[in-house]
Amino acid sequence: GRTPGGDPRRPSDGRRGASAPAATAASGTAIRAPAEQGTGTWRGPIHVGGGRMAEHLVQVTYNVHHKIPWHWQVPAYLVTKAIASGLFMLLAWQLLRGTGGQVEGALSAVGSGVSLVFLGLTTVLLVWDLERPERFLSILVRPQWKSWLTRGAFILVAFSVLVGVWFAVEVGALAGLVAPATADAARPWLLAAGLPLAVLTAVYTAFLFGQAEGRDLWQSPLLPIHMLVQAAMAGGAVLALVAMAGIAVADALPPASRTVEALSIALNLGFGVGYGALIGTLLASLGMIVLAELGMPHASEVATRAAHIMRNGKYRRFFVHGGIVVGHVVPLAALVLYVVWGMARAALPATADLVLTAVPIAALVGLYCYEHAFVMAPQEVPNS
Repeated sequence: GRTPGGDPRRPSDGRRGASAPAATAASGTAIRAPAEQGTGTWRGPIHVGGGRMAEHLVQVTYNVHHKIPWHWQVPAYLVTKAIASGLFMLLAWQLLRGTGGQVEGALSAVGSGVSLVFLGLTTVLLVWDLERPERFLSILVRPQWKSWLTRGAFILVAFSVLVGVWFAVEVGALAGLVAPATADAARPWLLAAGLPLAVLTAVYTAFLFGQAEGRDLWQSPLLPIHMLVQAAMAGGAVLALVAMAGIAVADALPPASRTVEALSIALNLGFGVGYGALIGTLLASLGMIVLAELGMPHASEVATRAAHIMRNGKYRRFFVHGGIVVGHVVPLAALVLYVVWGMARAALPATADLVLTAVPIAALVGLYCYEHAFVMAPQEVPNS
């Protein structure tokens, strides 16, 4: 028995073991005393009012099934893909305006070789992140053409084949296996055919992200343009680094042949192209980040939650400290200091060279940090 509104687990008069007389029907059956439901000190495991147990149970039950499908390999693959495609775009822009010759042949051989290496790394990282890597072959054998995963795989294959052919032609010309005139004649055609493939390689992931349901932060219409800018930035950074390393080696060699001299000239040309692209794209990329991620409201609650996780939560260090500060502010500030110290470069050559080396490295590190935050943060938000 219990009194109306009392706790059904306790005696009604407050004394252990005591209870009030229960009302009975004429047949002797106990009559249940009327009482409000859901009141008293015991309300069951689900609290409708001020308690949080129900909310906790729902969160725990949901989060058990929440899974993050993409890991660090995806942002790393975005960086290597940007390097390969961006490097090709910059070389095509420079070489299609030229007239051929040994200098352009040397620059083409170095650039196509570096681009091919990063395309190989891109493929390795892409396959590595698959739960079942053997499925990459099934994408090619049984393609689903509506999926940008399939389209991207074929774009990568086509671009890799073309860059491989270009590299073989240029190295063959330098080694005397291909006539220089043949390499000069083939180069514009290879560059013209490869340029749209390089652009597609740089941006197709934006459309793949667009097919990811529930990842609203990835639905930005600026994303393809931003990825194109990032590709030019990454390609410029690597071209500048490779050129500086090559110049140091070439300067240490005696100018015993025209090939070494041509290589030195080509590397200096590559340095100028790479650094010019790096400076411009750093400014453009920083402007896009400020506009898209900091200056404009997001279109949905899901995108807002993901952006908050990226800017203020779990991935703040990657986004703010790495992507913005290390990847943009530090390189741009270092370049300003380099210009200010330009008159003193002869007095401090080692310091100047250190600054020139640190700028592209910082840009690449920052690019990975930004991509890591951008890829991982939306996956922290449940799809429903």
